[in-house]
Amino acid sequence: MQTTKTNNTSTENILFLKDVEKGLSAKQKYLPSKYFYDEKGDALFIQIMNMPEYYLTNAELDIFKNQTDELITALDLPIEQEFDLIELGAGDGTKTKNLLKALNSKGFKFTFIPIDISQNALNNLENSVKEELPEVKLTPKQGHYFNVLNEIKLFHKPKVVLFLGSNIGNLEDNQAIDFMTQLNAVLEKNDKVVLGVDLIKPEHIVLPAYNDSQGITKQFNLNLLQRINKELGGSFILENFEHLPEYDENKGIAKSYLVSKIDQTVLIKALDKTYHFSEGEKIYTETSRKYNSTILKQILDNTQLEISHKLTDSKNYFADYILKKTSD
Repeated sequence: MQTTKTNNTSTENILFLKDVEKGLSAKQKYLPSKYFYDEKGDALFIQIMNMPEYYLTNAELDIFKNQTDELITALDLPIEQEFDLIELGAGDGTKTKNLLKALNSKGFKFTFIPIDISQNALNNLENSVKEELPEVKLTPKQGHYFNVLNEIKLFHKPKVVLFLGSNIGNLEDNQAIDFMTQLNAVLEKNDKVVLGVDLIKPEHIVLPAYNDSQGITKQFNLNLLQRINKELGGSFILENFEHLPEYDENKGIAKSYLVSKIDQTVLIKALDKTYHFSEGEKIYTETSRKYNSTILKQILDNTQLEISHKLTDSKNYFADYILKKTSD
């Protein structure tokens, strides 16, 4: 077990190293948002989700708490047939546990398979599910959901895939098309997807969600640089960078950047390279795409996934779409 863990860690570090080198060597410097999530990043994101400005969690939780029966009805699950409930990017499972409880109480037979890049998040989720719902069968899997899609194909029971929290919004549109095409390919006819998306809204609602008054989102973004320092021998001085979110209301796209406050050079020992940052130069770290049904249909255009239902929260900020694969 220890050997396996060491090898996984080594592989993850190599990928981290390659992605950092590629991102910081680009004309528009960038760092992949998946690296936000180490143990500290997980804890910071939980704090962000509890910030009053971060409406996304409560909006989707509103759906999962108050429309659970409607959600289960929309999924149209045969109660006598066992299925796999697969969650991509499961996180702490706060919303999902409402669904688990309802399914369990109604007598549905299923195995919950949470997938997350963070082993720490999976450990916490596994412990909480075992404590709160000991009768639920649980099979956690660690990895980035892009990399585990082929494994889903090996699951031969009917599948319900949860992709919540507007995680799809972290992908550029071409990446989202690619991802949904890949997901479609590993599903069978009549399999379902619950896709949570943040709906397009005015700037005064959206922008504070990525720039909370307590600065937790700033810490979360800067933690990316701290990870490079800790794991790759970087020499980033965090105080020399500022967190900057932007939102284009017409396109429905929010982006986050780290901005260099001064001219500076940073060494990354693991790469044996230095990187220069001009004053005002941006490192692009995250996209947060907002959706409507028209945009979503364009993303799904090359798949056999069709929208069967749409559930929204009480403020119409967020939607959970039920997608059904209509043919093989």
